[in-house]
Amino acid sequence: MPRGDKSKYSDKQERKADHIAAGYEKRGVSEKESERRAWATVNKDDGGGKKEGGSGRGKHTGHPAAHKGGKSGGKASASRSAASRSESAKKGCVRQVLQNGAIMKLVMRLGVERASCARADHPC
Repeated sequence: MPRGDKSKYSDKQERKADHIAAGYEKRGVSEKESERRAWATVNKDDGGGKKEGGSGRGKHTGHPAAHKGGKSGGKASASRSAASRSESAKKGCVRQVLQNGAIMKLVMRLGVERASCARADHPC
């Protein structure tokens, strides 16, 4: 098999590479470079082609390339005020408490406008 041959890649891997390449092109990266980065990402994610005769079909992948979000994230919340971030945290805390069905039913029955957090360490 010549270098660069894509015959051992599954349809899903090809679709994935196309989607990744489109994202790079949308951000202004050249078509050739987008293609190169896309296939590098698919290889990193899946460990190469998944069709028979290759590395095996149906193997679980850890999707390492998909776990980069936290490294570059936080820019949006950094630009918000401390009060705004605190309010969001309180809302999330109440939502987490209300996800329990029994508590939700109780709150609905009582007609409580705003429930407080059940966590002792968090003053909602």
